[in-house]
Amino acid sequence: MAFDLKTKLWQTGSFDWWGMIDGKDVFLGSHEFPLPPDEGDEWHVRVTGDLFKIIDGEVCKVGNKPFEEPPW
Repeated sequence: MAFDLKTKLWQTGSFDWWGMIDGKDVFLGSHEFPLPPDEGDEWHVRVTGDLFKIIDGEVCKVGNKPFEEPPW
């Protein structure tokens, strides 16, 4: 799939998104992944707690913190 990003992305048959970041396969989420991904988009992966942001056309991991479900 082409989204004009420098990061190689792919989606599995179970609709999970993965990317090649620093030479490693990294889980980018499923429903959390922004479609279409665009410069400045940020998301928080529920399963892993990883935080990602698209900076200069690349998907970058910017942190990790536990995902907290909203109280409602």
